[in-house]
Amino acid sequence: MGYVNAQIILKNCDDVKRAKKGELSECEIRQAAVTALVDTGASTLIINQKLFEELGLDVLKERVVTFANDTKEVCKVTEALEIHWKDRLVVLSALVVEGASEILLGVLPLEGMDLMVDPIKQELAGVHGDQIVCRA
Repeated sequence: MGYVNAQIILKNCDDVKRAKKGELSECEIRQAAVTALVDTGASTLIINQKLFEELGLDVLKERVVTFANDTKEVCKVTEALEIHWKDRLVVLSALVVEGASEILLGVLPLEGMDLMVDPIKQELAGVHGDQIVCRA
């Protein structure tokens, strides 16, 4: 299977809340449109230090992360941010890997947006088609 990339938009949740309250304008919301590598071997969203700073995120905690090559690194866990793909959205924390050369979109955000990798078309697709299914 080849590589699958996705165009996503990341938004600072605090800014989004402040904009809804009228404390910020929509154009003041810190956000970034990025190309992420879809990585079903990664658990969550992985961002680099530069993007972390650009979005103005806070650190919730630090966590030891084990990478695929068995190396371990202490990484920051961010406050929640919005992850948008087309008309879908999920809110969750990201891991900050300082030297990351790519943004990785892992299984938690994929599950949260009801997405899967279509192995034939080599692209993201809705698990249940184009409709988002609410699970109770």
